[in-house]
This record gives sequence, C-alpha cells and structure tokens, in this order.
Amino acid sequence: MEEKRTEIASLGEFGLIDHLTRENETKNASTLLSIGDDAAVIDTFGKQMVISTDMLVEGVHFDLMYMPLKHLGYKAVIVNLSDIYAMNAEPTQITLSIAISNRFSVEALDEFYEGVNLACERYGVDLIGGDTTSSQKGLVISITAIGEVEENKFVTRSGAKEGDLICVTGDLGASYMGLLLLEREKKIYLENPGVQPDLENQKYVLERFMKPEAGKNMVHWMKENNLMPTSMIDISDGLSSEILHICKQSELGCVIYEDKLPIHEETKLNAQKFGIASTTAALNGGEDYELLFTISPTEFEKVKDCELLNIIGHMTNSSEGRKFLTNSNVKIDISAQGWKHI
Repeated sequence: MEEKRTEIASLGEFGLIDHLTRENETKNASTLLSIGDDAAVIDTFGKQMVISTDMLVEGVHFDLMYMPLKHLGYKAVIVNLSDIYAMNAEPTQITLSIAISNRFSVEALDEFYEGVNLACERYGVDLIGGDTTSSQKGLVISITAIGEVEENKFVTRSGAKEGDLICVTGDLGASYMGLLLLEREKKIYLENPGVQPDLENQKYVLERFMKPEAGKNMVHWMKENNLMPTSMIDISDGLSSEILHICKQSELGCVIYEDKLPIHEETKLNAQKFGIASTTAALNGGEDYELLFTISPTEFEKVKDCELLNIIGHMTNSSEGRKFLTNSNVKIDISAQGWKHI
C-alpha cells in the first residue's frame, strides 16, 4: 500500500504550525503563554533563567540515510536539554525552528515531531514556539532551551579548584562506536544495495548514538543530596575537549586516569573490531551527552557509592599541565581531538 504523502504547500506555514503543534500541552506553571501569539510568556517565580541554543544541519550534524526522523527529533531536543543540566539547572521550555525543503512531506515532519514531543514529555519540558521556513536543500533544526535554577546555584566551567575530584556520569565512547557502525553499513549499502545491514547485538551503541539521554538523574541526585559541583560541562565533543574547557576556564591542570574511564563492554568489543583503542573512543568520541563535573574532595563520602558517576581524576596546579595517566603509568598530554562538525 502506498504511503500517504501530504505536500507541505497544501497546508501553508500557519496551517503547518497548527498541524504540528495540535497536541501541544504545557506542563510547567512558569509557562504563562505558549504557541499561538507573537511571543511566549514565562514567569521565573524569583528563580534565575538559563538559556542555550543549538543548530543541527543535515549533512553536517546528522545523516537521514540512517537516522530515523523520530530519533532525530528526540535527539535534537536532548542535546539542548543537556546544556541546561550542565548548568545545574532544570529545563522548562524549548523553542524549535526548522528549515525544510520540498523533499519532506507533512507525514515526515509528523514523524520528526513525534520524537520532539516524546522528549518534551519525558523531560517535562514545554514547546512554546519557534519558526518554520523553506530551505533550498536539506533540513536545518534550531532549538533554544530555557531552564531555571535557584538564585546563584548555577554551575559554570570556571569554578574548579586545585585538588577537586573529576567525575563523569554514565560511560564514554559508545555513541562514537554507534556512528562508526552506521557509517560502515551506509558505505556497504551504497556499494551493494542488496546487502542487509549487519547490526546484530549492537543495540546499546546504536541507541547511545541515535537516542541519547540528558543528565536529568544526576542533577536531581545532586540536589537531593545537597551536592554542589564546583564546575560542570556536558560531553558533546569528547572527554578530552571538555576537560580542557574546564582547565582553561578554571586556570588549572588535571590528571585523568585511564583505568578509571567508564567504558561499556559493547564499546570495547566494537572498538576492537574497528582496530581502535576503546580509550581513544572514550577520550575523543563525542556525542555521549554525559556530565563532566568537579567536586570538592570533602564531598567524597557523599559520592563514593553513587552509581550514577565515576571519579576519573583530579584537578592540579596549572604548572603541572593537563595529563592523562595510562595503564602503563606514563603521563601524556591531553589534546583536544574530539568531535568536530565543521
């Protein structure tokens, strides 16, 4: 049976917006006015507002040959919410703008918005506005995420102190392995369109790439346990790049221990198949969207049994440099070789 295809032109811009947001309901008391007027209205109730914007461009940040539109919609929201959690804030609203070519049907955009709405539902975030426009080719997505934080409880990249413990949530390198798998299968398909993709037993790394999650659980745990990080950043460009941001902004050095890096077994197995050291994937892979943060050593008792995080090193005096201590006890300089989109 032929799939239904509704041309976007048949709805017009405002008809399309009405269609895509027909089931949009607000969840936060701070959202006073949502989609449908010249601007949205937000009440911060005495809290401080945190705002972050990200743009995703087809062919640069994502490939629709292997990225389902529903997953793309979900991931597009998550990557923005991750930045809000990295400030120790709670995301509350997003705006979403898209530029689309006539290659896309209304049904295709419905699929994209299904992923957007699922992410908003899971993270308790309101979609309160945005814009749609035409594109000469491809799909461009721009999301602005808005969050709130109690007065002066936001966490920056610049607050780390010498001796602070370096912590990371989850595990590292899996998203990069998922990307490598998909790129490999794409290449094989282009050369031999009849070949079925070989993605058996790869669910974990594929999900980590196509459907990542943001650091909600960690931020909530820190709040419940009265833990205030001294600095924090989310891992979008790889651990090596992100720790260097914290070092630069805090004017410090660091030591990260290879044997402390959290790496999933499936990541290790795939790295072996690709002839890559799993440590390299963990350091430089990118798009893990885990939280990297520093805490005072006096907080060790609070975190030592927390399953959400791993302690992977500590901050040092800037004169000691930014070092990675290998399993063979050799110190090497950390260099930013992470994810680059342009």
